[in-house]
Amino acid sequence: MRDIFAKARGAAPCVLFFDELDSIASARGGSSGDGGGAADRVINQILTEIDGVGAKKNVFIIGATNRPDIIDPALMRPGRLDQLVYIPMPDLESRLGILKSCLRKSPINKDVDLNYIAMHTDKFTGADLTEICQRAAKLAIRESIARESERTRLAAEGGDMDEDVEEEDLVPEIMPSHFEEAVRASRRSVSDAQIAKYQSFGAVLNTARGEMEQFRLPASAGDAATQGFAAAGADDEDEDDLYN
Repeated sequence: MRDIFAKARGAAPCVLFFDELDSIASARGGSSGDGGGAADRVINQILTEIDGVGAKKNVFIIGATNRPDIIDPALMRPGRLDQLVYIPMPDLESRLGILKSCLRKSPINKDVDLNYIAMHTDKFTGADLTEICQRAAKLAIRESIARESERTRLAAEGGDMDEDVEEEDLVPEIMPSHFEEAVRASRRSVSDAQIAKYQSFGAVLNTARGEMEQFRLPASAGDAATQGFAAAGADDEDEDDLYN
């Protein structure tokens, strides 16, 4: 961990991104069987390093986790990873973008409607959509291999049927039927209960942020400060002067 932060400071300005942050920053005190509290020493070192780079403000630290409830609270105190952002499930536009990104290099038949697929994959994560695209591509490849094997068999039998069979493209297209089968065989990796848990955490986070929403400075802040100072000075006059 020291080496990672040393490299970050040497390459500043830079961004340090920790994926699955909960694997190295879980709450201390519950790792008695990890060889003498090694996990606790790791999180202690992370806290020390974060405090060390905070003064120069040239190393930005970002962490991602789907278990915010087990992150050590000290890591999320002001001055450390204090900006918490809840990222919800991808919406319709995001799902469409994910599908297009996964299929940007794949030969897709013009009849495939990605918008329709995106509309019917609500609450699917990016990984779930990627699995659908990969499964559809595999189905197209298997179908193409089966056709090629059948054509080779007919040609080996010495028949003239190969003359009637049109030469097909070596790169098979992904047809609507492949996507239909892929979607039917797909599954969501995040259940409704898990989504509700994350949404509840996001709601608690927004509530905590809004506790000081009504905070306002006085209309004449300078006058109020002066009056407070004057009142304090008047009270001090009644007390004994400890320096005389």
